[in-house]
Amino acid sequence: MREYLQFYIDGQWVDPAELRPLDVDNPSTEEVAGRIALGSSADVDKAVAAARRAFGSWSQTSREERLDVLRAISAEYLRRQGDLADAVSEEIGAPPALAAGAQVQLGIGHLMTAIEVLKNFEFSRQLGNTLVSSEPIGVCGLITPWNWPLNQIAVKVFPALATGCTVVLKPSEVAPFSAQIFTEVIEAAGVPAGVYNLVFGDGAGVGAAISSHPGIDMVSFTGSTRAGIEVAKAAASSVKRVSQELGGKSPNIVLDDEAFATSVAAGVSAMMPNSGQSCNAPSRMLVPNSRMAEAVSIAAETIGGVRVADTDNPKAIGPVASRAQFERIQGLIAKGVADGANLVAGGEGRPDGLDRGFYVRPTVFADVTNDMTIAREEIFGPVLCMLGYDDIDDAVEIANDTEYGLAGYVSGADIEAARAVAGRIRAGWISINHAFDMNAPFGGYKHSGNGREWGEAGFHEYLETKSVLGHG
Repeated sequence: MREYLQFYIDGQWVDPAELRPLDVDNPSTEEVAGRIALGSSADVDKAVAAARRAFGSWSQTSREERLDVLRAISAEYLRRQGDLADAVSEEIGAPPALAAGAQVQLGIGHLMTAIEVLKNFEFSRQLGNTLVSSEPIGVCGLITPWNWPLNQIAVKVFPALATGCTVVLKPSEVAPFSAQIFTEVIEAAGVPAGVYNLVFGDGAGVGAAISSHPGIDMVSFTGSTRAGIEVAKAAASSVKRVSQELGGKSPNIVLDDEAFATSVAAGVSAMMPNSGQSCNAPSRMLVPNSRMAEAVSIAAETIGGVRVADTDNPKAIGPVASRAQFERIQGLIAKGVADGANLVAGGEGRPDGLDRGFYVRPTVFADVTNDMTIAREEIFGPVLCMLGYDDIDDAVEIANDTEYGLAGYVSGADIEAARAVAGRIRAGWISINHAFDMNAPFGGYKHSGNGREWGEAGFHEYLETKSVLGHG
């Protein structure tokens, strides 16, 4: 059983100010997999002080010095890939193929992207007689979620370090094991003391302390919209920058063309990875009303091929991350049935043959209307809602009728038509035919947050702009 009862502060593993252990469950077995210590405001104070001391020297390092550090991290990360995958499997129940695949590889992908961006990033430019410089914002508080733990840590830590900032990281207490191994990677890579600090804890203790701390210059938060609002409120008194990547209820508009069958099947398949626990999941599939019956048949056949808890199947899905998440999803599935949605596949309860673990039956609802709870709320599980539309104008109106605006999808053979529809969706990250690009700015409109991560755009979140007039 894992036991991680120390924090990493100022280049040392240190005891918490007060030991408050927390059990961490393996959602595949519902058994305790390890323990961590929950931090407090006193631990955050210590971490912030270390980060502030380190900022003076780290912020003045050269591009090449920071590249050397990132390359050293890369070597250690690659060396610990297996340990990272094991940690993710235990903390969130990710099947081995997913853990060693996307869960770990997205982390190294963001690191390599940061290295490439840093090589040529323009930190200053001359505008006439004025020098405009981009300088590190300072000490950054990073609060990350449990669903893609390494991805979310990497997409914040690496741009922050690359731009000359120092950080205090609070990973999710639901998924802390991979953060521990990640921190061991940072230590082994020789990152200078105080540049990176880790404090385990929950939102009420460590998250709130980071958000409100006067010694922190910027907070980057990924999580629920509800929690994001609390972070912003806590940060307001110190007028710090807050970057948020929050919830989503992303539409996938399937065009009425010769690729219809392929598009529907792809949309169902795209909803299932990571057991549907992705903020940008294409959870609302919009199909022509005239082809709803056809879409239902395709969806039922596709979902029938989704396997659960099959470790020999590289495409199988695992459990959802916690009992609370399992119970919430069960309640929303029941609500969908009660509201009159057509249950095409799945439903309440565990899949047949599974009597423990937080496994959810892959579920598809059809004939959903956009006023139903399952069409409005982020379910965050392997549950797809299919809605009908009359024409493209109707589809766009339904797609945009949501408080969220993180992502959107357009699927079809006519690329020009898909581009036109993509331009009308009010969301920050639109994918045509499920395209993927790690350099594309990632972030949302409306209640899905503000700011952008990934690639060059992610660097700007950690920089302040300075104008020096008369520079000549």
